[in-house]
Amino acid sequence: MSLIHGGTVILYTRTQTGTDAFGAPVYSETAETVENVLIAQPSGEDITNELNLTGRRIDYILGIPKGDGHEWENVRVQFFGRMFQTFGAIEEGIEENVPGPWHKKIRCMRAD
Repeated sequence: MSLIHGGTVILYTRTQTGTDAFGAPVYSETAETVENVLIAQPSGEDITNELNLTGRRIDYILGIPKGDGHEWENVRVQFFGRMFQTFGAIEEGIEENVPGPWHKKIRCMRAD
């Protein structure tokens, strides 16, 4: 049993359902609940570096549970009653070499 527990996050996955009259893709979103996602605050250094490099402000870093097969890059997520947008690439460790129930992480920023 772990001393740290993750929270519940609603993940909005996009699926292309067709194209509009101009040929642009049209998407629909499906909400999926993901349990045991670690929601962590970034360090001041992480916030400053990301802001200087990309102009984006990191609000939270999400720890993705081992065995999760969802797509987490550039999707909307909801927790704490607010909407966030993930960005950047997932950082991933070797699952069996990382202690604890999380081995991937992704950054997110406020979307509402």
